[in-house]
Amino acid sequence: MIVVDATDQILGRMASKIAKVLLDGETVAVVNPERAIITGDPRKIYEKYKVRFDLSRNVNPTKGPFYPRTPDRIVSRAVRGMLPWSKPRGKEAFRRLRVYRGTPEDFSETEKVRFEEASVDRLGRGRYTSVGEISVALGVKKEAVM
Repeated sequence: MIVVDATDQILGRMASKIAKVLLDGETVAVVNPERAIITGDPRKIYEKYKVRFDLSRNVNPTKGPFYPRTPDRIVSRAVRGMLPWSKPRGKEAFRRLRVYRGTPEDFSETEKVRFEEASVDRLGRGRYTSVGEISVALGVKKEAVM
């Protein structure tokens, strides 16, 4: 099992790396998803996620589309978007993904992997926001996220 620490990792780049590992047949656990980073103007990011969330609630709440608002589900949905979801191998790969809020005691002593290509250090002084902040803006209690 590979344990990935999402702290200060760019969400899309990290998700694509995790998807490749999942397609190779490995099991992946992601810890600290609330600290993953989404690049861009924070106001536009909030607006985009808010529009998606309202669409899933207002149009037909029983039939979807369903968009997540908790940090663990946002990260798992990003990884799912990088997998060939309509094919059986993509669904099998997605079943091998585990995303945990914070760091569980089982993984506290385990060595965690960080992807250098997905590091926030590549941005310089770019604008970004964390997945946890987006979740709080969508209505998740701050105590449950941080």
